[in-house]
Amino acid sequence: MSTRRFMINSRAVRDGYASFDGDIYNHMVRVLRLGTGDAVQLADEKGTEYSGVIDQVSKEWVAVKIDSACQTSEAESDSPRITICQALPKGDKVDFILQKGTELGAHSFCLFGGRRSVAKIRDDQHTTKLARWNKIVSEAARQCGRADIPEVIWRASAVEAANDASQELRLILWEGEREHSIKDVLSVLNKPLSVVVAIGPEGGFDPLEVRHFSQQGFQPVSLGPRILRTETASVAILAVIQYMWGTM
Repeated sequence: MSTRRFMINSRAVRDGYASFDGDIYNHMVRVLRLGTGDAVQLADEKGTEYSGVIDQVSKEWVAVKIDSACQTSEAESDSPRITICQALPKGDKVDFILQKGTELGAHSFCLFGGRRSVAKIRDDQHTTKLARWNKIVSEAARQCGRADIPEVIWRASAVEAANDASQELRLILWEGEREHSIKDVLSVLNKPLSVVVAIGPEGGFDPLEVRHFSQQGFQPVSLGPRILRTETASVAILAVIQYMWGTM
């Protein structure tokens, strides 16, 4: 049987051991029924791979003795660091965006409350929502074999999301753009180190949001004559960028 691989947080590793409880413990011990002496592979959000052996198993936690650790040089490093800056969509669409975006190599996600977002998040929901979203990307990273885990952050508005942007190339997908297609823009650029793409909710961006993103250096671009669903747009732009400059 092949050695099982688990995604962990780097904070779990200390003094030659990785210790954890919760979902990882349940999956490792109760689902897979691994025990003392079984070899495992671990990977954290920083791209470090660990080889180790389960050393202790209690009723609530498990400890793995680390035998070796190395920083991966996987193909992700050849791609620009791509951030999806996504206005909050309705229902479980955000789950789809996070899952597929992770599979397609997104480096991070910035979710924000758009002026036309139907879904709303109260101030007291931020912590719970972020924990759930980060769990989704962690699981998606594990399933697709990524060695790193994308980060998910939340911003209350487009203004906050735009003001945070520090990426080398900044794009905003806007159905009102008539002159610049994504193909035209990307074809004349050299590969940047980092890219952020702003995507609106189901109702699109409010013109004031487009203006503010533009003031922060975002280039409005079009994906073509067809109006794409917000969750489709995120997948499409990631595939395009990965084809142009990445590993696809």
